[in-house]
Amino acid sequence: MTWHTYPSFESSNIHSIRYNESTYTLEVAFQNGGVYEYYDIPSHVSKEFEQAPSKGQYLAANIKGVYRYSKV
Repeated sequence: MTWHTYPSFESSNIHSIRYNESTYTLEVAFQNGGVYEYYDIPSHVSKEFEQAPSKGQYLAANIKGVYRYSKV
């Protein structure tokens, strides 16, 4: 699996994000140490997320509750 790691960003809740375009898996690591994988994320959603000024707001509005996920 080849992961694309998002460039550095400021967030009070999210530590890092990476996306695997071959499996459509988005991995979000939170500041509290939790890591979640979100599945079946289209590449355009990943690109919008990467460009969003607030990663936390984008995650809450467009990914959580929309796509399947599991805690890693």
